[in-house]
Amino acid sequence: MIILRSILFNTAFYANLIIRMIVLTPIYFLMPRKAAYAIPKAWAKSSTWLMEKIVGTTFEIEGLENLPKGSFIFAPKHQSFWDTFALLPYLDDPVYILKRELLWIPLFGWYAKKQRMIPVDRSARGKVMFDVLKRTREELATGRQLIIYPEGTRRPPGAEPVYKYGIARMYRDLGIPVVSVAMHPGLFWPRRTFRKYPGHIKVRILPPIEPGMDPDAFFARLIEETERASDELLVETVANNPHLPLPPTAVQRLAEIGKTKPVTAAV
Repeated sequence: MIILRSILFNTAFYANLIIRMIVLTPIYFLMPRKAAYAIPKAWAKSSTWLMEKIVGTTFEIEGLENLPKGSFIFAPKHQSFWDTFALLPYLDDPVYILKRELLWIPLFGWYAKKQRMIPVDRSARGKVMFDVLKRTREELATGRQLIIYPEGTRRPPGAEPVYKYGIARMYRDLGIPVVSVAMHPGLFWPRRTFRKYPGHIKVRILPPIEPGMDPDAFFARLIEETERASDELLVETVANNPHLPLPPTAVQRLAEIGKTKPVTAAV
């Protein structure tokens, strides 16, 4: 049933995405930019609804009251494609710094440009990065929220954290709060596989780290608070979803923090 439900969900998920982008494109581009955000946010809600109805995966969010008003850096753990869209409806006007190549994708790139997403050439240095920071300040000045994945790329649940120092530089240069987010959607929507698993995802939004700290002290605090919450949620999520096949990284991490689960690691 896992395989069948996964196939049905993947088909419905991408059909929902493509059909919405094609059918709603004229409306999207006629609407004012911020108002048009309702269309991708509605797609995000419909996608989590499809996952609930087809796969049997639900989710809840703790700590929405920790989101500040106005501009801040939103810094979630990144394990899955799920966490790139599922939280969008809970942010007022989010903006991403993304690889410039993504803007070349038909339809998706057009949608991203409409929302003034900030492209960056990751191989570039110097003036290009200065221009990215300038663009970011311009967007944040209008009250937007900047989404940054502190580890840069998807990491499997329980994997040793590899935070990039760039978020500390952003924290220093932008002077706005940083809100970190712990969660383990990678247990339900793993990377590099089409399989999806039923269960309950818990997302924990942590209290904001206010601006003004030394960047090194901020960086250490961000890692400590996020990883402590991640460990707590890993134990809780595995206990509440005993059917889940765990990746080796999660099995190892549970052993390191003194928790075990009588299952074989997923291959």
